[in-house]
Amino acid sequence: MSIKQSPLPYELGALEPHISAQTMSYHYSRHHSGYVKKLNELIEDTRFADMDLETIIAEARIDGNIPVLNNALQTWNHSFLWESMSPSGGNKPEGRILERIEKDFGSFEAFRDEFRKKALGHFGSGWVWLVDDGFKLKVMTTADADSPVATAMTPLLVLDVWEHAYYLDYRNERDRYVDTFLYKLINWKFAAANLVASERAIAA
Repeated sequence: MSIKQSPLPYELGALEPHISAQTMSYHYSRHHSGYVKKLNELIEDTRFADMDLETIIAEARIDGNIPVLNNALQTWNHSFLWESMSPSGGNKPEGRILERIEKDFGSFEAFRDEFRKKALGHFGSGWVWLVDDGFKLKVMTTADADSPVATAMTPLLVLDVWEHAYYLDYRNERDRYVDTFLYKLINWKFAAANLVASERAIAA
């Protein structure tokens, strides 16, 4: 089977004025689709060909197959990114995820500060994640294509800090892009659902 590009959960222009339709078109239709296309080329007629995406990631890590791993991770990371943002996002979460954030970071404001610090302090291309490591929630960054998926940690949400994710709209102002994500775009319903699944898996 081939790996399919996940559909966007909203229209290309739905995140405007925060992220333009032009940025989304380049990001989704060129960058994301490019990783999917390259991945399918790499796995054709190999043992990966009949695996689902997360299994490919796990097995490519074991094999040390870096080209397959990088393209599989970027395929997965981008699908997760689209869900991490919403036209009605931002604001403050409610319920269990807010309880966990306040417990593990001290306050919601402290979480925002930590996320912003990690996003602005990350050198070069990569990703900023809120994850559940089985004991507490934490903010972490990964370089280039790397990701906590298919590890002991459960990703709850992510922000892409590769320049192609924001340069058309924000130029070199990563700080303004990060603040926009934190205050206007985070899909807390998606993150909350991921936390529920993580806690159930840990309790099982």
